[in-house]
Amino acid sequence: MSGRNSEIWYSETMLRVGAVSYLNSKPLIEGFESCAPEAELVLDFPSRLADDLALGTLDVALIPSVEAFGRPDYEVVSDACVATHGPVLSVKLYSRVHPGDIQTLALDEGSRTSAALVRVMLAERFGVTPQLVPFPLGQGVSDSKADAVLSIGDRAIQPPAENFHTVWDLGEEWLKWTGLPFVFAMWVTRKDVELGDVELAIGQARDLGLQRLPAIARREAPKLGISYEQALDYLEKNLHFRIGSAERHSLELFRELVVEQGIAPPGELVFRPVPTAARPKSLVACES
Repeated sequence: MSGRNSEIWYSETMLRVGAVSYLNSKPLIEGFESCAPEAELVLDFPSRLADDLALGTLDVALIPSVEAFGRPDYEVVSDACVATHGPVLSVKLYSRVHPGDIQTLALDEGSRTSAALVRVMLAERFGVTPQLVPFPLGQGVSDSKADAVLSIGDRAIQPPAENFHTVWDLGEEWLKWTGLPFVFAMWVTRKDVELGDVELAIGQARDLGLQRLPAIARREAPKLGISYEQALDYLEKNLHFRIGSAERHSLELFRELVVEQGIAPPGELVFRPVPTAARPKSLVACES
């Protein structure tokens, strides 16, 4: 691909695509490697994917939505995303005190969008700006001594044994506060990257994943220690995977709020047009 620095260690001919390894992202990458055999798929935590995209070691990645704010060199590609319109189940705030009394907040190291969201809601709704402490990957909620703990992803699906004063599902709280859905993650690339067929494949893989939700739930549920029914309900009822007008409105409101709180720099969010051209023959194989 033209314009690529020859000193970068990865292949010049194979695009590197980063995606999240959580259950909530499985429908977006179901069959992706057959849809885009010319791309290398890399799985990691959302925050690490964002860092790798910024460093140029990934060409396109499913990153926390807040990571695209204030980045004039970034563009959102595809309308595929991880979003919710109500309870999301896998993004929870566990507080031992009333939200207005939170002084220390442990933030999950896996995602920055959820961290930004809970900080915005505490500041805007309760006037609280707590001290931030890490909630390391692999640690349980009850292991943290902070007043409140933000837990995301697969480890948030199983509730801790401890009884908490307040438990927020952040998707539900955002809906009650704004009346809008919330976009946790979306596909982002740098403006100088030519994705070619991979841009089409991202949408195609999502469409394929939506057809295979029962199979995904059956495959992934045992790995998480939950039932097939729990996994399927989560994928079908708690999540949706397409950016529409309401999602764009929500992203713009969220962007304004995080800028006001000094969490992200100002700057417009730029969307590439969603590809509508006829599908190349190289992508038809993933439909079968």
